[in-house]
Amino acid sequence: MDARTETRQVPLCVDLDGTLLAADTLWEGAAIILLRNPLMLGPMMLWLLKGKARLKHEVALRSGRKAADWPYRQTVLARLAAEQADGRDIVLVTGAAPSVAREVAAHVGLFSSVMHSSEALNLTSSRKRDALVKQFGEGGFDYMGNSRDDIAVFEVSRRAIVVAPDSAAEKWRRNHDAEKLDTGKVSMLAPLKSIRVHQWAKNVLIGVPMILNHEVLHLDALLSVIIAFFAFSFLASAVYVINDLSDLANDRRHAKKRNRPLASGQMSVPTALVLVICLILASLSLTFALPWKFAGVLAFYACATTAYTFVLKRKLLVDVFTLAGLYTTRIVAGAAATGTELSFWLVSFAIFFFLSLALVKRYVELHEFEDKDGGAVPGRGYLAVDFEMVGQAGVASAFTAALVLALYVHSKELQEMYTTPWALWPLCPLVLYMLLRIWMLARRGMLHEDPVVFIMRDWRSQLTMLIGALLILFGAVGPQ
Repeated sequence: MDARTETRQVPLCVDLDGTLLAADTLWEGAAIILLRNPLMLGPMMLWLLKGKARLKHEVALRSGRKAADWPYRQTVLARLAAEQADGRDIVLVTGAAPSVAREVAAHVGLFSSVMHSSEALNLTSSRKRDALVKQFGEGGFDYMGNSRDDIAVFEVSRRAIVVAPDSAAEKWRRNHDAEKLDTGKVSMLAPLKSIRVHQWAKNVLIGVPMILNHEVLHLDALLSVIIAFFAFSFLASAVYVINDLSDLANDRRHAKKRNRPLASGQMSVPTALVLVICLILASLSLTFALPWKFAGVLAFYACATTAYTFVLKRKLLVDVFTLAGLYTTRIVAGAAATGTELSFWLVSFAIFFFLSLALVKRYVELHEFEDKDGGAVPGRGYLAVDFEMVGQAGVASAFTAALVLALYVHSKELQEMYTTPWALWPLCPLVLYMLLRIWMLARRGMLHEDPVVFIMRDWRSQLTMLIGALLILFGAVGPQ
């Protein structure tokens, strides 16, 4: 009997969590349940006291996860398909709950049989080893796994195939010169990518009240703005990670969002949870150095953005009004951090300005979706037919922002604050230019990121803002 024939007769047993899937079904299911209802933590602890197998069973029943929702490793699927085509039996052997294992096996369609945990038995490590030895005999199967728990099974398999190993499995692989299936590089920067540092650019809005009140040279005010910037940024990043956790299924169906660290499996759920806790603690520690009013604004922002994450972003129009409010809240936070009086005109302008940008963000999503079957946009309260209406509302908001700015420039408040108030009139067409250009790029399908971040990166927008800043400076110190 040649080696090829012998291999065909030896079944290939495959682990699920971390091996076939770039995720852990228990951790992800538990996180989804707790994000929906934090009060479920108590029942989960009781289930865990009755054994991990019971916890897996209960979580699988309540998570709502379907087989198509998981991130499959395409390299592993290709290997299994090739082995099956060569006449080999492929067996799914997993510690996951029965419902999860069976649904995945049916979805993949490559497995001749399935072995899984029961409500009483957690089929991992030595228990998995014993079950496989009983079924196939020691050395009577090949095994594909990824973690410390799989080492006990590697030891009794005929051949071990290691996939995306943790440190313990990688050490075992090197010591035994086992095969490693290449699943691509996992970036060590995945946690950094998940907190979206580039989105911190939005938080420069915190400095707007200080600038408009001519307090840039006041070191106390400047230091307060810097501290507030990082407090806001850390909290916002924590919310981004929570949002990614809550929206995993939708992200995995999205052409671009499927590459996010959590959706793609580059970052695990436990790592994400630790990251969220660290970011929140860092934000709170900085908040203690600022006035209590800032803490109040930050608490409001936390509540509002959490409500947006779990409920409001799926509501028609409520989502864009909430986004506009969240942007404006940053300006309010800047005033609270420095003790600066907040102008009615500034808040009014900000609401319409950011409403236009929020609408363009939704417009881009609808623009990318419009060629599909005309149904509802996944995870949103919009239909493809809302495309033009959203655009009309957004352009109208842009003109309203410019109108509010014009009224402010003409107001008695500004006339008294600036020595050369006429120098600020060009700000009105500059604002319109910036917003209308963004809308035109969106209509052409050339805007592919958050519009606020786009403004911070786009050199034309930067030049427009620089000209605006020089006009404000000239208005403040220029000759009467």
